[in-house]
Parts: sequence; C-alpha cells; structure tokens
Amino acid sequence: MDPKTILIALLIVFAIAYHAFWYMSEKPRRHHHPGDLKPRGLALVAAFIANFFDTLGIGSYATTTSMSKLWNIMPDEKIPGTLNVGYVMSTVFQAVIFMTIVEVEFLTLVSIIAAAVLGAFFGAGIVSGFSRRQVQIGMGSALLVASGLMVLSMSGQGPAPGVALGLSGAKLGLAVGISFVLGSLMMLGIGYYAPCLIMISLLGMDPRVSYPIMMGACAFLMPSGSIQFIRKGSYDLRTALAFLVAGPIAVLIAAPLVDRIPLFWLRVLVLVVVLYTAIRMLRSAAIERAAAAAARA
Repeated sequence: MDPKTILIALLIVFAIAYHAFWYMSEKPRRHHHPGDLKPRGLALVAAFIANFFDTLGIGSYATTTSMSKLWNIMPDEKIPGTLNVGYVMSTVFQAVIFMTIVEVEFLTLVSIIAAAVLGAFFGAGIVSGFSRRQVQIGMGSALLVASGLMVLSMSGQGPAPGVALGLSGAKLGLAVGISFVLGSLMMLGIGYYAPCLIMISLLGMDPRVSYPIMMGACAFLMPSGSIQFIRKGSYDLRTALAFLVAGPIAVLIAAPLVDRIPLFWLRVLVLVVVLYTAIRMLRSAAIERAAAAAARA
C-alpha cells in the first residue's frame, strides 16, 4: 500500500476515535439537557466563512474569534476550547483532500508533520517558560523579515520562486527543526499556518505543497489537545456542534479553488497572511505591555 494512503488511513482512524470519545463524553448531557445539542445558527455561518478561508490558507482562529466577539456567539473564555473541539473534522477533511490532490514527496510530508507533533508534545514544557509577549514580539518580527524576503523574491531580486515538491539534506533538516519549534509554539496559541507557508516558500518549494503539510500537522495535533478541553468541559457544546456541521461543507466547496489560483496570486496570498499575522502578534504584544504598565501604576 502507498505510504501516503497509510498516513491518510491512520488520520481517519484517529479522527473517528476522537469523535467517538467526544460522543461518549457528552452522554450525560445528552440525557439531561437535550437542548444543548441544537447547533447555534450564527455559529453555523461563522464556521462556514472561517473554514472556507481556512481551506485557502488564511487560518480560522482569527476569523472565528472576530465573528464570535462581533456576534456574541459564545463567551470569550470558551473560544479556544470550542475552536479545537469543533474544528477537528474540518481540519481532517482539509488534510485528506490536500494529501490526495496536491503532490508532495512523502518523506518531506511525514517528516515535517511528525516534527510538529513532537514539538507540541515535548516542547510545551520549554515554551511555557517564555512569556507570551516575548513570543509575540519574536514571531511577529521574524514574520516581518520573512515577508520582506518574499517581496524580494516576487520582484526577482531575491531567491528564485520555489517549484520543488520536496526537500532533502540540510534543507529538510532545517524544515524539520522549524516545524518542531512551530509545533511547540502552538501550545501558546501561535498559529501554524502562516509560519509554515513562509517556511515552505523560502526553502524553495511550491507554495501549494504547504497545504497538505500544514493541514496534516494540525489534523494530528488538534484531537490530542481537544481531549483535554472535553474532559474539563471548557468549551461551548452548541457552538462546537455547529462548527462540526458547517466546517466540512465549507472545506468541500473551497478546496477545488486552491488549485485554480495562479501561482503569483497564491504568493500574494501567502504574503498577506504573513503580514496580517505579524501585525496581529505585534499589536497584541503592545496591548499586553500597556495593560501590564497600567496595572503597575
């Protein structure tokens, strides 16, 4: 059997086991509070919009959070858990689709995914020693530098545009190391998508290759973290169910569009994503610094 097929099968089994655990964990609530099983209407709309753009590589966390606050979908403290619990299936859909339709060398694919998973598992203790503000400033600054390199590349003054479908040697080792760090940073809420996109582009690979890699990494990571949210009940069930229903539908509609986007415009999309993420991180760091200063005053 093809190695990629085995990886996809493993992911599907993992996803089924996760949702079975979720279903059984909510058995008492289904019995005593059947009204909690009705998906929230606005959450269905938010999930569709967020996962449509998520499939194009924009990411769903920021868009969903913005819509949740604007439309008062759920309490702010429930947002992280609800996102992780409810978006597992849509992320798995993305991973399976892009692993199937986007060509990428298997060794590169599995190495970067495995590094992200290991980074999240082993790196949580190390990364937890950093302050959130330090991480925000560091990642935001790094992404601004990387976006500048991308502009040079697109203008023909920097590295040649990437077309490779895989990596080897030192470049593969560098990608694995970076992915390990990014997996660790996910434990602090730093998204994997934008840094993965820029890493793939700067290492000389076709930006489309980033889709199966980043979707696959998140698809394996999210169920593990979501189990903890389910056990602690730190999520909104009705909203999570809406995410479970609407998310995969949006993915199925958006996925065919990715392959039709011209390469230049895909690189522009990557640049926009990176700049947005960098500005958002640096702005959050500034807000937290101001809040800390006000608390000391």
